[in-house]
Amino acid sequence: MAVSIEDIKKLRHMTGAGMMDCKNALAETNGDIDAAIEIIRKKGQAVAAKREDRQAAEGCVLAAAKPGFAAIVALKCETDFVAKNESFRALTKAILDVAVEANAKSLDEVKALKIGDRTVEEKITDEIGKTGEKMELGDYVYVEAPIVSAYEHLGNKLATIVGLSVEGIDDTVGKEIAMQVAAMNPIAVDRESVPAEVIEKEREVAVEKTKEEQVKKAVEAAIKKAGINPNLVDSEDHIASNIAKGWLTEEEADKARAIAAETAAAKAANLPAAMIENIANGRINKFLKETVLMEQEYHRDAKLTVGQYLESVQKGLVVVNFKRVNLNED
Repeated sequence: MAVSIEDIKKLRHMTGAGMMDCKNALAETNGDIDAAIEIIRKKGQAVAAKREDRQAAEGCVLAAAKPGFAAIVALKCETDFVAKNESFRALTKAILDVAVEANAKSLDEVKALKIGDRTVEEKITDEIGKTGEKMELGDYVYVEAPIVSAYEHLGNKLATIVGLSVEGIDDTVGKEIAMQVAAMNPIAVDRESVPAEVIEKEREVAVEKTKEEQVKKAVEAAIKKAGINPNLVDSEDHIASNIAKGWLTEEEADKARAIAAETAAAKAANLPAAMIENIANGRINKFLKETVLMEQEYHRDAKLTVGQYLESVQKGLVVVNFKRVNLNED
């Protein structure tokens, strides 16, 4: 039977599928709208199965807040072209809306929520059928606090949410901190919240770097004392290049190598532990000031830390929690 344009438009409105897909589905089902919808949905399932091994590295990240609760959803796809499509963005927004409304606490909970008569997971599969790309619900995070704020960075690849400790604070304060989180990518609210393994790893790096620096200084001083420019012999590539240029003789190069080996071994065996520990502690302290939110320089005023800014707004005001989702590399 002939398929009417009215039925095609109706099916397109109900499914969001392309005109040709709607026309073909109606033709296959002799104009049966319900059967045509099922065909279109099965097409989405088939495409999803075929694209399962593809990488979904693009997508849309959106954030929203209501009193006491804020969340971020990242819906991922294969290409930026699809990520910028209004239908894809609208689906991301619909997923976020139902998640916030339900105070959802996990990705699995979000997938099971209903948008109309379809679950979120089914809606994503339907969207796969329209675009032909792999899609998946990536990150889902939330924050609960007396005051919550959300921030979406231009381009919808990065979003943050922040919870503050005191009710009645103007939302602009929370948004300022959410922007701080977006820009500075802190690892924790305060020092006490930094995982012990992170501190231990930073300590190992700091100690090793400090030892390397002390040995290097001793070697450079010894080579300089021998009348050789340390910059000419700081690597084998430089040595070869400087010999070729006539800036260094083979004898000087051999002498520098011998001095470097002897001095490095002696210095490494006699490094003062207390000094190494003090310098390493200074490095860890610098790391924490740069990466702990409450101690970071406030992005609007470098004279203040984030903690000092919040204290200036209201005594005792602190960040309770924050979340940050970024589809791009920082």
